Amino acid sequence: MALTPDRLERFARHIVLPEIGGAGQVALAAAHVVVVGCGGIGSPALQYLAAAGIGRLTLIDDDAVEASNLQRQTIFRETDLGRGKADAAADWVRHFDLAIAVHARSLRVDRSNAPDLVAGATVVLDGCDNFATRLAVSDACVAAGVPLTSAALGRFQGQVGNFAGHLPGQACYRCWVGDAFDAEDCDTCAADGVLGAMAGIVGSLGAMQAIRVALAGQAALGDPQWGQLQLYEGLVPSLRTIRVPKDPDCAACGTSAR
Repeated sequence: MALTPDRLERFARHIVLPEIGGAGQVALAAAHVVVVGCGGIGSPALQYLAAAGIGRLTLIDDDAVEASNLQRQTIFRETDLGRGKADAAADWVRHFDLAIAVHARSLRVDRSNAPDLVAGATVVLDGCDNFATRLAVSDACVAAGVPLTSAALGRFQGQVGNFAGHLPGQACYRCWVGDAFDAEDCDTCAADGVLGAMAGIVGSLGAMQAIRVALAGQAALGDPQWGQLQLYEGLVPSLRTIRVPKDPDCAACGTSAR
């Protein structure tokens, strides 16, 4: 794949970075990122994925835009109220860059459809709001051999990490949270509150980590940092990293699962 003159101009600030370069930009153009959840995390994440030149985006969300979303989900406008988030988000991408192939899927991800939704993706970025969906996505990624970028937000804390449980010695998301959260039992923004700027920070970190995966083997920035969970504390602020070890008894990627 060769970049046309207009694409070279658009991504000139990427290409002059030694950590990305022309080869890296071509890799981004060839990448397919599946974004699960177009809300607080998915909204800024998909903006920066589109701005980075990701060639194909699949946006999945079964929710509709509400007035309370506008405080942090910055791709939506008042005129989007009542529209499906996936469709409205896809329209934002189309208006932003006609060269991106974008597909909206207005449905809820579960164990029955997750395998088909993640199949063939370069990386899946999961920013949904419940553990049942997160684990369904993670398990499907492990089975399909697709890397997962997981991004989560609660009040003033954020978590972002890349997982590749299909690779020897690497943890999956289930290794991190275990099996206790297969029910839909997450805390919600409505109950706990959330600062809009925190969603922007965590979504941007998620986009950065997904870009690392897309550049793996193609550019110096392409170190996926598998299993390194970045913990952001917004009140301090501070950022620290913890290593998530592979659980040999994991139901998804452990020895008993194979």
